[in-house]
Amino acid sequence: MKSFNLPSSRLLHRLLSPLLGAAALMSVLAAAPAMAQSSYNVGATSTGVPFTFLDIKTNKLQGMMVDTVTAVGSKAGFSVNIQQTPFSALIPSLTGNKIDIIAAAMLKTEARAQIVDFSDPVYSYGEGLFVNAQDQKVYKTLDDLKGEIVGAQVGTVFVDALNKKGGFKEVKTYDSVADMMRDVGLGRIKAGFGDRPIVAYQLSQGANPQVRLVKEYQSTLMGDVCLVIRKGDPKLMERLNKAIAELKADGTLARIVDQWKLN
Repeated sequence: MKSFNLPSSRLLHRLLSPLLGAAALMSVLAAAPAMAQSSYNVGATSTGVPFTFLDIKTNKLQGMMVDTVTAVGSKAGFSVNIQQTPFSALIPSLTGNKIDIIAAAMLKTEARAQIVDFSDPVYSYGEGLFVNAQDQKVYKTLDDLKGEIVGAQVGTVFVDALNKKGGFKEVKTYDSVADMMRDVGLGRIKAGFGDRPIVAYQLSQGANPQVRLVKEYQSTLMGDVCLVIRKGDPKLMERLNKAIAELKADGTLARIVDQWKLN
């Protein structure tokens, strides 16, 4: 009967060492938490001064929300790649995985919250009304514009609100506030509605001297501006909200708001 010699203990150790090492490594990797993403693509518009806009001198997007998402990323430990995106394409780009975060003057609404997730607020504001500079009538509410042609930027909550309110001859939509101001200045429409701080900032910078902001108008669509992400990413949301809370606590967010004259 043929006998088989068992390998020595030293040889057995040499044979099994690679396998044991691989098993140990797999065990460590399995136990370690997943590495947090270190970079995110951020969608921002080029026409939302002072929240987001294209600086023609640097050819880069700047503004309050650009500074905010950059500060949030720095605090949370990730970098941001800001990408120019039309306002109406922000949510489709997010849900289509072209961008990871929206940083724009986008108000949180119930309809939007069914599609995407909003962080804790970073700023709050309402709509502003602007008319031709020669029109000195006092407009306090939407009822003062019954029977008139008015305008709003496509993709904003103001379009739906004006159509729901009714009583207007027509609600025209525009790709940008600048286009709307042009038509108000030329008398093509009676009035335009836009994000009040955006309109106020642009007019203060001499954007269109043929248009004036109606100071007496009372905003009815107050809302919160937040960072926006795809649904189903609680870890990213936790990182964002933690960073936002820290930026509020240390005064960084307030300084950003002051810098862009949004108080």
